Amino acid sequence: MAFGRGKIGGGYSMNDLPLEPTPPESEPDSGVVVLGRFQPFHLGHEYMLESASKWRNANNPNAPLIIAIGSSNRPQNLRNPWTHQERCQMIETWAISNAIGNYVIYSIPDIDDPPNWVTHASRYHGQAGVLVTTDMSTADLYTASGWEVVLLPLEQRERFEGWRVRETARMLSTIGDQDAIREVLGTLIPMPVLEHLIETNGLHRLAFMGEGGEPVG
Repeated sequence: MAFGRGKIGGGYSMNDLPLEPTPPESEPDSGVVVLGRFQPFHLGHEYMLESASKWRNANNPNAPLIIAIGSSNRPQNLRNPWTHQERCQMIETWAISNAIGNYVIYSIPDIDDPPNWVTHASRYHGQAGVLVTTDMSTADLYTASGWEVVLLPLEQRERFEGWRVRETARMLSTIGDQDAIREVLGTLIPMPVLEHLIETNGLHRLAFMGEGGEPVG
């Protein structure tokens, strides 16, 4: 098992989390990359992926849309309730329902080493292509590494912060009325993804993962 304590791009990452999954054996083709934690997949992520897909179709229609799931190696807790495999299922559910073509999904473990993040992540999502993001710090990291970056305007950032969506879901996690869950969470999570979470009982676990008031993330 590989751990995030080693030399990466000339520096050292002091991270005791396992590097799981390991990078693909063959380096992925470059494409249009969207990076997120997707804990869970919410309407802010939908906005980013729709924007990235439109940009790809208009500027480089043959490029793959590369959806990169971050924090794949974090232990499950209220900040990380769903495994990277479960988040992949959420994204696939959304992509199929929206007829998104030519996309791939990669899971990337954290290394807690921002200066070396792009070098690390590129082993998973491919070398310099185009990054589509709403996050300025991520945009700066990729720009400094020679990537073309499409910085999107923020869309209701406070409403779609991951911790707010998770906390709302946690408050509803013990409610048996699925229509009430749909009415509230349907304003935050795309309906195909929400139906998937309901069908797989993916919300109930939140009731057993501690209290709210967590920091933004």
